[in-house]
Amino acid sequence: MYQSKLSLMQTEDAIKAIKDLFEKELSKALKLKRISSPLIVDKDSGINDYLNGAEPPVGFSFQEQTLEIVQSLAKWKRMALNRYGFSYDEGLYTDMNALRPNEVLSPIHSIYVDQWDWEKIISKEERQEAFLISVVKRIYEALKQVEDEINKRYAKLTKKLPESIYFISSEALLMRYPTQTPKEREYLITKEKGAVFITQIGGLLSNNEAHDGRSPDYDDWSLNGDLLVYHEPLDIALELSSMGIRVDDQALLSQLELRGNLERLNYPYHQAIINKTLPLTIGGGIGQSRLCLFYLEKRHIGEVQASHWPEEMKENLAKENVYLL
Repeated sequence: MYQSKLSLMQTEDAIKAIKDLFEKELSKALKLKRISSPLIVDKDSGINDYLNGAEPPVGFSFQEQTLEIVQSLAKWKRMALNRYGFSYDEGLYTDMNALRPNEVLSPIHSIYVDQWDWEKIISKEERQEAFLISVVKRIYEALKQVEDEINKRYAKLTKKLPESIYFISSEALLMRYPTQTPKEREYLITKEKGAVFITQIGGLLSNNEAHDGRSPDYDDWSLNGDLLVYHEPLDIALELSSMGIRVDDQALLSQLELRGNLERLNYPYHQAIINKTLPLTIGGGIGQSRLCLFYLEKRHIGEVQASHWPEEMKENLAKENVYLL
């Protein structure tokens, strides 16, 4: 039966250590400055993230305005870089908290989301896959640095990350495992390699299906990807991060048209991209609780995050020695 390698108090101490260490390593690797971020945005701003394009956020009325709880800050960050006066090769990161009410609860999914959202200004020449890969490698080195330090502090924890991360496109992954579903393909490649970055997510593959859903108005689907690691306690491919080079005016128009979302061009955010008043950027999100789940070799994200869980779920998990915060 499962037995947590750390006590409750050790777990809480380790969560704090992981978050402090990774913030430091991430900001150093990508030259990022920490800024504050919103929990609430105006619906009419078009800033909120509809994730794969269909999940409505939590909304409410306040003084004749319709406001929404953020689901991610993919669009807000790009506007913040412009508003704060960041320059080329500079960037920001923020401690993002959000609600995603349409999530199906699982050992790795909660309606509460905590992640490091980051965004960095790039040049037109850097809008290419080689640059994306170089950024992923820097983030992966930061992940390894934190793992080494946490494992030194807690001797029961084991080394999990391989020396290097493996890169593969979603199309090449389909060719490698043509009879499997996207999630099955992710599992097979991640279990084999230990750590994988799957590129080009959102557009249709040669089988006329997308590897996974992506909103059409932040990532360029030809220049993005997901970072996954093999998580032995659950025997799964665990997604730690989704990131990408953001849309320019041409990619935005193309992707909105493919999705039938051209009405979004009326929003200020989308107009700023079309009119080229926002900088070209790369950015992403890195799950805080998922990173803690991985490093601390836990069975459930509720062991490293205080969220809402049905009583029956908590009772059943307790029978397996899994205790939720």
